[in-house]
Amino acid sequence: MGGQAEGRGPKRANGVREAEILALLQRTEGALTPGEVVERLGGELSYSSVVTILTRMHTKGLLGRVSRGRAFAYAPVTDDAGFAARRMHTVLEDQPDRETVLARFADELSDTDAELLRQLLGPDQ
Repeated sequence: MGGQAEGRGPKRANGVREAEILALLQRTEGALTPGEVVERLGGELSYSSVVTILTRMHTKGLLGRVSRGRAFAYAPVTDDAGFAARRMHTVLEDQPDRETVLARFADELSDTDAELLRQLLGPDQ
């Protein structure tokens, strides 16, 4: 089979497919049903594969969904900056010594980023 499903493109890792679908949804105004995602991907994935990926992404909290007819329509819960912030928060949550992690993070910031962070934290900082 050589890594290809009949009539489909090369097999890709789930994370790559999720990223492709997330990027598609972020470029779209409003939520899309699995059928609309399949259509916009040019038939690159089967309907059932898209449903599986969208469901997993919803379970992970990456997508919200609303009922539309007999299907759900999916949309990202935040933008790229929001997803980056969520990843940073997740990494921090996984560490027992938050103070050390934050101190090391702050030590490695550029002067410009450190000043921006001071401004974002407020005038008392």
